[in-house]
Amino acid sequence: MTDRPDGWRQATWSSAGILPLTPSPDEATIYVMTARTGGIKGAFATHSWLVLKPLGASTYDRYDVVGWGNPVRKNAYDADGHWYSNKPMISYRLTGKKAELLLPQVEKAIAAYRWRKRGDYTIWPGPNSNTFVASVLGQIPGLAAATPSTAIGRDFPADGRWIGRRKNGALFATLGGYFGVVAGGGRGLEINFLGLVAGINPGTLEVAIPAFGALRFPELGS
Repeated sequence: MTDRPDGWRQATWSSAGILPLTPSPDEATIYVMTARTGGIKGAFATHSWLVLKPLGASTYDRYDVVGWGNPVRKNAYDADGHWYSNKPMISYRLTGKKAELLLPQVEKAIAAYRWRKRGDYTIWPGPNSNTFVASVLGQIPGLAAATPSTAIGRDFPADGRWIGRRKNGALFATLGGYFGVVAGGGRGLEINFLGLVAGINPGTLEVAIPAFGALRFPELGS
């Protein structure tokens, strides 16, 4: 989720040093990255992007959607770059043979993303940057990856369907991204209300708190 506030030129966009500067060519890797977005929105919303590293490559390819110009961008920023000066985190990481097998499917889903023309971007309820990443992940059978619950716009129906099952196994029902329910697909059970998400995920031992994000069960008992 992102727009272009007046202070974007003063923000830091360089690498945060989270990923190896020169990754090993010996294995494929898929990352889902996320960072708090700019301005007041950063209090409750994050921006997501994908970072891919094919087998044999020693550089990353970063894909994300922005709110100006042509939405879908490739390598417009450092793979682990700050977002409006906010340090990113790795939300999901897959390496090895499975990543190698799934990478062509991820790249195919990126190329097929529907909302890629100038003017297609809508900050809320979508399609926005989080819609893009969620849409790609939802097209990959066996990839139980999800954007954070703070990724407002991820439940926008990018394919136009308001009810059904994603290829990654998630069951969903939505009212145009304003309200909805998602179960499975690595997300447990979630309720979306105007973009804010509450839910529980037994698989990862997490509860999703609107605007705050995920809180792990062990932390609740500490």
